[in-house]
Amino acid sequence: MAVTWAKALSWRSRRHLLDPVGTGSVADVVRRLGPVPAWPDAAAELAIGTRRTDGRSGDATRALAAGNVVKVFAFRGATHLMTPRDAGAYLAVRASSRMWELPSWERYYGLAPSDWPRFREYVRQALAEGPIKRSELAAALGRISRYRHLRSIVAEGNDTLLKPLTWQGDLGLGPVLDGEATFLSLDSVRGWAGIPDLDEAGPAVIAAYFSTHGPATPDRVHDWFGKGLGAKRRDVTRWLSHLDERLEAVTIAGDLVLVLCEDLDDLGTTTPSTAVRLLPGRDPWVMAPGTSDTRIVPPAHREAVSWSANLVISRGVVAGTWKVRGERLDITWFSDSGRVPSTALDQEAMALARFLDRRLEVAVEVG
Repeated sequence: MAVTWAKALSWRSRRHLLDPVGTGSVADVVRRLGPVPAWPDAAAELAIGTRRTDGRSGDATRALAAGNVVKVFAFRGATHLMTPRDAGAYLAVRASSRMWELPSWERYYGLAPSDWPRFREYVRQALAEGPIKRSELAAALGRISRYRHLRSIVAEGNDTLLKPLTWQGDLGLGPVLDGEATFLSLDSVRGWAGIPDLDEAGPAVIAAYFSTHGPATPDRVHDWFGKGLGAKRRDVTRWLSHLDERLEAVTIAGDLVLVLCEDLDDLGTTTPSTAVRLLPGRDPWVMAPGTSDTRIVPPAHREAVSWSANLVISRGVVAGTWKVRGERLDITWFSDSGRVPSTALDQEAMALARFLDRRLEVAVEVG
């Protein structure tokens, strides 16, 4: 089967709901992408909204408030949006590092590994009546002498202590209320599936990665789940072996990569995409394969991508950057990206204006 990277990126673009743009809900997009970076809020809104034909700014926030998606600490400890059904598997992998048992954590927080079950239960009780603000969670910790020393840590916005509570399925983040972060019990969210067994979760999240972000090398899978979720290398290797019968090795332009067997026919018949899209910085399109992937991020422009610039994607490749200043949309088209696709950029500008609900005047420069 002859597969080129142009075909592979086109197939991935369809899986990402970028070409064609999807017609589903916020939860449908999040389910397809897996974890979506939740900060900054505007970037999360656009990452989801640009993949929906009727997407509008604020849709993701409303979906979070309705419990259609959850916000949790996941990759690299940052907040991500996931579906209630799928979140537990990613959290199981993240929890496998058991960082809260490190001696440095015990010294800083005054909690030994044996103290965590009781601490978790105390926090679950604090969340039992419904979502609470950060100040209310801090006050709850201050009401008992055992945890009083943690009150200021939480009140001052140090969320590191709270991350293991998310990883173990106790706590999620809700929408900001009166300028404060809110926290909720994940058990209260409709559709929350809990934390599965690690050897069930690992193969599941790897298969999901291939389904949306493939084709990919085993090394990239190790990077994504090892550096991103703290999974041990031996565990990722074992999970890949569990998927042996579902994965097929394919050579694309000299690169040996893996593809889910169920996707092989579709991949082989895909035609190269010519789509142009305006994406936010740190969009899953570039973060999942990694900014070191030269097929998507030309080395000359990696610095801009790494610094979270908003991205112009053409045929699946980073081809420029963009910024909104008031009612002006400034697009920088990279000089090494070929001819400026003026009509496609105008169409994308109209879609962005619709999403933001504001008029935008487009200015394009080649640089």
